[in-house]
Amino acid sequence: MTTVTATLFLLIVTFSILPPSESYNHQPLILPLSLSSPKISDEFALIVDTGSTVTYVPCNTCDQCGNHQNPKFQPDLSNTYHPVKCNPDCTCNDDNDQCIYETQYAEMSSSSGILGEDLITFGNLSELKPQRAVFGCENAETGDLYSQRADGIMGLGRGELSIVDQLVEKGVIDDSFSLCYGGMDVGEGAMVLGQVSPPADMVFTHSDSSRSEYYNIELKELHVAGKKLDIDPQVFDGKYGTVLDSGTTYAYLPEAAFVAFKQAIMNELNGLKRIRGPDPNYNDICFSGAGSDISELSKTFPSVDMVFENGQKYLMSPENYLFKHSKVPGAYCLGVFQNGKDLTTFLGDQLFSVMGQT
Repeated sequence: MTTVTATLFLLIVTFSILPPSESYNHQPLILPLSLSSPKISDEFALIVDTGSTVTYVPCNTCDQCGNHQNPKFQPDLSNTYHPVKCNPDCTCNDDNDQCIYETQYAEMSSSSGILGEDLITFGNLSELKPQRAVFGCENAETGDLYSQRADGIMGLGRGELSIVDQLVEKGVIDDSFSLCYGGMDVGEGAMVLGQVSPPADMVFTHSDSSRSEYYNIELKELHVAGKKLDIDPQVFDGKYGTVLDSGTTYAYLPEAAFVAFKQAIMNELNGLKRIRGPDPNYNDICFSGAGSDISELSKTFPSVDMVFENGQKYLMSPENYLFKHSKVPGAYCLGVFQNGKDLTTFLGDQLFSVMGQT
C-alpha cells in the first residue's frame, strides 16, 4: 500500500502560481523545467499534475498549439535530443518508426505528439542534476490546453512515462515525492523529489496502487464545525474512489456528499449575504461580508475535517475550501463542487498544505 501524506515538507524545487483569469480563480501550480544541451537551454512552465502521467512541451512542429508563456521546443537544435523509436512497449505512428502519445484530460482537452528523450533540469534551485528522461514533443492540443498560459503538463501520476517513475527506475531518487502549497494569496510553493523525514504532526492515509494510476485515498467521513455529516462512506469509494489531483484546483464531490457539505456550511454561516458568483456561466455559491483579512476567515466560516480509514483527521481551514470572489472585495465562494454524475471524488491542490507519496 502507498502512503499519502498531508502536511509541510522541505523546499527543494520551487514553483509559482499563474494569476487567475479575470472571472475565475483557477490557479495551477507551475514548475520551471528546462530541456538543455550544449547548444540550447529552453525553459518551460509546466502545470504539476498528479492526475496524469505524460510530461509534454509544445514543439516547433505543432501547428495546432496555442500561444503560451515560452517559445516552442526546437528538437533539431538539441544535440542531446532523440525521438523514441517504435518498439513493442509503445503506440507507434503510421510509419512505425516513432513512439507517439495521446492523452485526454477530465475537462475534455487533449494533447498528442511523439515521444522524445533529452536532458531535463528542474528549475534553477533544484539540487537534482540534469537527467535524461522521456517526454512528449507535442504536435496538437485542444480545449483548455490550447488557451492556457502554461506551456504544458508535468505528469506525476503512476506509469512508465511519469517523470518520477523514470527517475526512480534510474535510481536517482527514492520512490517518493511531495508538493507544498503556499495557500491563498501566497502564490508560491515547492516540490520535493525523493524521501524526506516526515514531521511529527504528519497525517497519513493509504493509497491502493493496484486500483488505478491515480493517487486514490481512503476517505470515510466529512465533518463541518466538528459535526459528522450524514454521508454513507461508500459514496467516497465510487469509480476511482477519492483521488488526489494537483492538476485540479478545487474539490469535486459526488452528488450526495456535495449536497450534505453545502448545506452544512450554509447552516454555520451567520451575518453573511448570499451573492452571485464572479462568472454568470457558473452557479457558484458565494457570500459577502466576511472581510478581506484571510487570517480572520475562521471567525466566520467553519472548519472542515476529512477523516480517513485509519481514523486520522486532516483539518482544513476556510482558505482550503474557499476562493476569493474576483469582483466583490471581502466576498468568498465555495471551492467545492458537485462532480456531475461522476462517482469519483476529486480533491484538488487548494485543499492541502502538502500532498506527498511515499
